[in-house]
Amino acid sequence: MGRLFLMHLEGKVYSCKHCRTHLGVAPDIISKAFHCKHGKAYLFNKVVNVTVGVKEDRMMITGMHTVSDIFCVGCGSIVGWKYEAAHEKSQRYKEGKFILERFKVSGPDGSQYWVTHDAHVGGSDVDDV
Repeated sequence: MGRLFLMHLEGKVYSCKHCRTHLGVAPDIISKAFHCKHGKAYLFNKVVNVTVGVKEDRMMITGMHTVSDIFCVGCGSIVGWKYEAAHEKSQRYKEGKFILERFKVSGPDGSQYWVTHDAHVGGSDVDDV
């Protein structure tokens, strides 16, 4: 299989809640106003230590998008998705960006986000931009 090389990040780091592999840093967050089936989600400009899955079209709150799930390279857990393409012109700013689901990552202070009763079930996307 080979040796696994992980990028180590400095600063306020978001990491996989299962294996603590670094995934992103706070300055790369574009928006904290996104939601997924487990609650809050953050839109990142870039993330590290992930592999990208198969592209698929998904209907989200803001319309149809082509996305790929992203997996932690440390443990293989799904930690979010990558926006590959937006089918609506107004949503194209998301292309090439990443969503990390707060339920699946630990925050910079080591905190973990738990599902709340107001989580949006069934849809995945931003409420407002």
